[in-house]
Amino acid sequence: MFNKIEKNVADQNSEGWERDLLNRLAFASINEQRRARRWGIFFKLLLVLYLVGLLFLSVPSLQEGATLKDEKHTALVELEGVIAAGSKASADNIVTGLRDAFEDENTAGVILRINSPGGSPVQSGYINDEIVRLREKYPDTPFYAVISDICASGGYYVAVAADEIYADKASIVGSIGVIMNGFGFVNTLDNLGVERRLYTAGEHKGFLDPFSPENEDEVAHIETLLTDIHGQFIDTVKTGRGERLKENDKLFSGLLWTGAQAVEMGLVDKLGSAGYVAREVIGEADIVDFTPKETLLKRFSDRLGSSMANAITNQVGGLKLQ
Repeated sequence: MFNKIEKNVADQNSEGWERDLLNRLAFASINEQRRARRWGIFFKLLLVLYLVGLLFLSVPSLQEGATLKDEKHTALVELEGVIAAGSKASADNIVTGLRDAFEDENTAGVILRINSPGGSPVQSGYINDEIVRLREKYPDTPFYAVISDICASGGYYVAVAADEIYADKASIVGSIGVIMNGFGFVNTLDNLGVERRLYTAGEHKGFLDPFSPENEDEVAHIETLLTDIHGQFIDTVKTGRGERLKENDKLFSGLLWTGAQAVEMGLVDKLGSAGYVAREVIGEADIVDFTPKETLLKRFSDRLGSSMANAITNQVGGLKLQ
């Protein structure tokens, strides 16, 4: 009898232990599901916040001049940096800002503030041509170029399309010339014992190759190319500046001058800042910036595509107005 009672107690203890274990496992499973659900909600919320942030960054900044100003103002467009496709000083960006500035019915005058060492002759030409077109389309809207630190080469190519050019006395102006540069590594390869192998279809297809010796005919061809583009540059400057240019043998030599010297040479009309031109020349001190604003999202995506193109261009030596 006593042994039977002990067995029953043992069986009950065994069943209680198993039941307790099952309960613990069940509760542990429920808690794990709750934690997984909470983490799921957390990551979903994080994803939503991330998408909202991307949407916020992708919405372009409102142009104050186009949406927030109902009174007369001076429109400003900034041209800053190297003039090149894909840069913030590209023809697409600058032309977009200029069109918006001219088209705004409350624009009393337009200022293009330039701080650029130059860049692509093609991009510079696009901007110059568009300025000429806009001035013809909006003859009652004056247009002025204002130079800050530097307006050289392609920057000046753009500036000459303005009604007048203003600069600071210490600004750097000029560099009316064209340059194509690169390196020659022929002797370097010889010293290293490296043999260059270049295969082309076309007699002069490899004439920009830095590992091949220079060819007199190809150098002459490059010189004619540079001379042709330089002539286009000179014609554009003469068309824009006209009789204001003073006779000077070094005017189109590629040299640079200060803003004060540029006034004496006829490259610049007067000394003054953008604020001065808006207040004293245009007559509207209130300046509204029409420069297109690049979003962070667009900057990141564009950089991925343009970095490779820039690397390839730098390898062959891009043609520049400098």
